Amino acid sequence: SCTNKVSSGINAEYGGGVTLKDVESHMWVKEFAAFLKKSGKLNVPKWTDIVKTATFKELPPKDNDWYYVRSAALLRRVYLRQGVGCGALRKIYGGRINRGSAPSHHKPASASVIRHCLKGLEEMKLIAKHPDGGRMITSAGRRDADR
Repeated sequence: SCTNKVSSGINAEYGGGVTLKDVESHMWVKEFAAFLKKSGKLNVPKWTDIVKTATFKELPPKDNDWYYVRSAALLRRVYLRQGVGCGALRKIYGGRINRGSAPSHHKPASASVIRHCLKGLEEMKLIAKHPDGGRMITSAGRRDADR
């Protein structure tokens, strides 16, 4: 039911089931974030209104639902690349730090935010720890992601 609006047109075009890879990433993340919020199973920490998502950011996110959006985006990344760990996800969600007149450098995102999102998704049984390290998607996670 997460991507019902999106999948109705895609089913007719592809003639079968719709997976996460058939839908635009931005639309899927928005829909799945709404699904996570509506389900009420994802525990959102109290500090989400004051924390920054990375050291190079100046302010916390303006969107009140940013935690759901980040969790949905992380689930999508784990779906697409099994065994991805917190360090790799920090690089993916990192960005450029403004150092004034000095050249800009890449800085990784906050590991704490990523770790808490991954733990919340693990509690929902959508992802699990990979035997070789990192995280992998579970069958329940794949089912919910492909809805």
